[in-house]
Amino acid sequence: MARGKLRIYLGAAPGVGKTYAMLSEAHRRVERGTDCVVGFVEHHDRPRTEVMLHGLEQVPRKDLEYRGTAFTEMDVDAVLERAPAVALVDELAHTNVPGSRNAKRWQDVEELLAAGIDVVSTVNIQHLESLGDVVESITGVRQRETVPDEVVRRADQIELVDMSPQALRRRMAHGNIYKPDRIDASLSNYFRPGNLTALRELALLWVADRVDEYLQQYRGEHNIRSTWQARERIVVGLTGGPEGRTLIRRASRMAAKGSGSEILAVYIARSDGLTAASPKELAVQRTLVEDLGGTFHHVIGDDIPAALLDFARGVNATQIVLGSSRRKTWQYIFGPGVGATVARESGPDLDVHIVTHGEVAKGRGLPVARGARLGRSRIIWGWLVGVGGPALLTLLLTHVDADLGLANDMLLFLTLTVAAALLGGLLPALASAAVGSLLLNYYFTPPLHLWTVSNNKNIVAIAVFVGVAVSVASVVDLAARRTHQAARLRAESEILSFLAGSVLRGETSLDALLERVRETFAMESVALLERAGDTEPWTCAGSVGDGRAPKRPEDADVDMPVGDHMALALSGRVLPAADRRVLAAFAAQAAVVLDRQRLQSEADQARTLAEGNRIRTALLAAVSHDLRTPLAGIKAAVSSLRSDDVDWSEEDEAELLAGIEDGADRLEHLVGNLLDMSRLQTGTVTPLIREIDLDEVVPMALGGVPDGSAELDIPETLPMVAVDKGLLERAVANIVENAVKYAPEGKPVKVSASALGERVELRVVDRGPGVPDTAKDRIFAPFQRYGDAPRGAGVGLGLAVARGFVEAMGGTLAAEDTPGGGLTMVLTLRAVAGRPPDRPELPDVPAQVTR
Repeated sequence: MARGKLRIYLGAAPGVGKTYAMLSEAHRRVERGTDCVVGFVEHHDRPRTEVMLHGLEQVPRKDLEYRGTAFTEMDVDAVLERAPAVALVDELAHTNVPGSRNAKRWQDVEELLAAGIDVVSTVNIQHLESLGDVVESITGVRQRETVPDEVVRRADQIELVDMSPQALRRRMAHGNIYKPDRIDASLSNYFRPGNLTALRELALLWVADRVDEYLQQYRGEHNIRSTWQARERIVVGLTGGPEGRTLIRRASRMAAKGSGSEILAVYIARSDGLTAASPKELAVQRTLVEDLGGTFHHVIGDDIPAALLDFARGVNATQIVLGSSRRKTWQYIFGPGVGATVARESGPDLDVHIVTHGEVAKGRGLPVARGARLGRSRIIWGWLVGVGGPALLTLLLTHVDADLGLANDMLLFLTLTVAAALLGGLLPALASAAVGSLLLNYYFTPPLHLWTVSNNKNIVAIAVFVGVAVSVASVVDLAARRTHQAARLRAESEILSFLAGSVLRGETSLDALLERVRETFAMESVALLERAGDTEPWTCAGSVGDGRAPKRPEDADVDMPVGDHMALALSGRVLPAADRRVLAAFAAQAAVVLDRQRLQSEADQARTLAEGNRIRTALLAAVSHDLRTPLAGIKAAVSSLRSDDVDWSEEDEAELLAGIEDGADRLEHLVGNLLDMSRLQTGTVTPLIREIDLDEVVPMALGGVPDGSAELDIPETLPMVAVDKGLLERAVANIVENAVKYAPEGKPVKVSASALGERVELRVVDRGPGVPDTAKDRIFAPFQRYGDAPRGAGVGLGLAVARGFVEAMGGTLAAEDTPGGGLTMVLTLRAVAGRPPDRPELPDVPAQVTR
């Protein structure tokens, strides 16, 4: 019997519509004449889902009793006996009641599939076993019911049921998922916008990987070798050299430009095991690739370009990143190189990027070491060719019975001299000319084996040989000098261009500039020294390096004066005079940066003073209106009580005294906020952090609001928080008073708390007019009020003081919309490790909830 096919509707969160989609599919199949039954579907009292069950045959469930409570589960035997073509089985991750045929529902589904019955099921992304820890870190909820990933991966079809977080929260607020008494708790905990967005991303990525597996399988079955650019895959070709890190980072920046891009770094080794790669460097590059979210691959192949292209096409790559060749100029006689070959043979479906790079960990130093301008290896090869080459050529010509003639012999020796000049410069070429002329005289010029020359023509030939050799060597040496000078001037121009660009960009980091100096000249430490006068001691304005920066210019290996009272001091080695021109430019730029930093500091101080003036101006305005209003009421009440012309009754006196007390309370509140704002502006708020319970502080903070205007929901099982008790109480009081001020009559403000991972959130929810997104940050600014506050009084400092106090304690305070209208203030605090947090569960609903 053929195995049945499994189709799964995968969702990011409960309520996105998986069950509804499954039932819609069942109705379509029934209309086409397919024998389809409902093995198990739970509608959770959702009217729309319950209506979709009408017209579908439902297999009776099996009644079970566990610990005195009756439960119903899918009757696997009844479904097998009914033997339909398609069975609907909801909630694949569900755990069956003890006493059932199988422990998990996915095991029931496996039996139906083995019996040849097609199954349509549903599951949420958070119930996949491999994602349990990830989901817990995001939502703070540990999923107890899970299904092995392999069960879902084996499905013949996986369809993602997607919905934006905003739409899902609106569906929740409208009562389409949970009953009204469960909505607020769900929206405040599991169904937060951030949680839903993260779960949605997990679902999209998981399905994308599954689609990629299908695609690879299809391409393999149909032997498709060309690239299908379904999404960007960037292959980085590594040689094991130091340029690999540059290539990996460049590929990472390219991948960041497109969502879903992948990085695959590949190192291709020859089959004979011979390699010039450093194992340590490869290990570093492997770690770097993995840190950037890519993968590292080790491939064996003798033909490097072909192996690289085969790998790229095998993984359906769209781009290849290679480094510019490190080969020397003369080595191109052996071939065009890997980069050029890959670019030529990649075809139209692969883009090849050749990335320039420099030597890693050697700085950006100027070309120095005049004697080493050709490189040590070139000089060694020049001496070997110039001295050893003529000897080997002589040995070859004397043992081969071929009379080439003196002219041809001299051309062969001249070829070696030219090669020595090209490789090693002047000295190896001169040595080659000397050795070659002596060997020509002794072995090939009559009389043979004597150091004399009998023919005048031969004397002229040897002299010409020596002259040509010396001339060629001189030209090559001159070209090397010019190349060295050009490289040096190019390096200088690049550095000066960098300095000019930093001036135009307004860069003000002195440490970054000094670090650039240290790298450029390969120094151990660099310091910028200054003094107030000729006789004053030197002080360090900034330094970088190993901690042994010079304290005086005299102590440095190199010092560069900048004006009369400033100097740039470097330690590590003595620089040649040619480098001091560039060093002078660095020193001048360092002085400019230091001046700019000080000007910036003065500007910040001026800005602070201006802000203080603005606050004082606003304070005067507050004193002229908001503070004078309660004072006027107090003055009028006191004057009335002291008047001898009126005989006040006890009720009237009580009313006047109450007015005086109310005005004094308002004054105390306003003055307290003004003083708190002043402390925050001057940076004198020093929290005394202690571990406390929220239920000890929040009820005290509600003392300033009328009875019945706020509802409190603080679970006793919440973890403790590390806060300053007094600051937290003032912050919560200001937040709640502001919410009560804007809340409509008869709709109390709700104050609730919950634990999410390593943090505790206190949410103050009102059903007032709300605040637009463009004004959510402005309401936390001092002396700002959004709109007209009904029954309002105050100077607009409550929320500014609250945010300042919360941030001083290491927390955050933000505003977000209340579903259905209103504003929610979210105060986030750090939970104290030790007490296990209260895990918010979906209220009285199984973990696998569908629409």
